[in-house]
Amino acid sequence: MNLHEVHKGITKYKKRKRIGRGTGSGHGKTAGKGHKGQKSRAGHSSLAIFEGGAMPLVRRVPKRGFHNKHALVVAAVNVGDLEAVFEAGDEVTLSSLKEKSLAKHRFDILKILGDGELTKKLKVSAHRFSKSAREKIEQAGGEVVVVPGRTPVEEKKRQERLAKASS
Repeated sequence: MNLHEVHKGITKYKKRKRIGRGTGSGHGKTAGKGHKGQKSRAGHSSLAIFEGGAMPLVRRVPKRGFHNKHALVVAAVNVGDLEAVFEAGDEVTLSSLKEKSLAKHRFDILKILGDGELTKKLKVSAHRFSKSAREKIEQAGGEVVVVPGRTPVEEKKRQERLAKASS
């Protein structure tokens, strides 16, 4: 093998298989569909879950639970994680948590939970705080700042109605 032969035979796009174009192609006559029967006819399609007549797995397994697609995504960060990552006197914000990889994924609401111990004085900004987290932050001499979250649709409608009624 020489260097100029490395890419020989490698093409960017694979040519499509031309089926049903004569016996010489090797894919003529029945065009790879076999002989007769339902599956050889035009317009045939089967369900992705079809298992040869057996009850499909997706129908055998019971449905459980409920997924609310409108629910807000809540990211949880423990007080112990703040202790490990931040220095005394630091300000903990949504952006600083993302930078330090404590809240990596997309979220609508950030909640600080009270697992772990906190000895450093921190100014923590978040949408929600658990009771124990709030106590631990204030006990360490820190400050709790509640950031306003997204306003629910019902609340916006209520505010609009009140604005119309007062005007």
